[in-house]
Amino acid sequence: VQLQASGGGLVQPGGSLTLSCAASGDIVRVKDMGWYRQAPGKPRELVATITRAYITNYADQTKGRFTISRDHAKNTVSLEMNSVQAEDTATYYCYAVVERRGKGWSTFDRDYWGQGTLVTVSS
Repeated sequence: VQLQASGGGLVQPGGSLTLSCAASGDIVRVKDMGWYRQAPGKPRELVATITRAYITNYADQTKGRFTISRDHAKNTVSLEMNSVQAEDTATYYCYAVVERRGKGWSTFDRDYWGQGTLVTVSS
């Protein structure tokens, strides 16, 4: 299973950017998906998550500015970032809990991370 993130880049303060992430491979079902970010010298932190039932959760710093969405058919998760600020500069990582086939009829869940995509907010 692989998670491929895309969409990072340079954006001006107050601007918008959309990140996307696609899961591929031996997948029975993709469960929770989300985005985390890590700024230089800081620990990785939650940005937003979305369940299979489309229940969303946002960090206080991104609530009202960012919107997370997903497409079950394509196994993708997106993050629409609006009114970005310098503090949003970070490497963004997508995340997914993937149900996979085990032995026989069994299945198991495993966490996967994308490779990270850099977002730089600067004028």
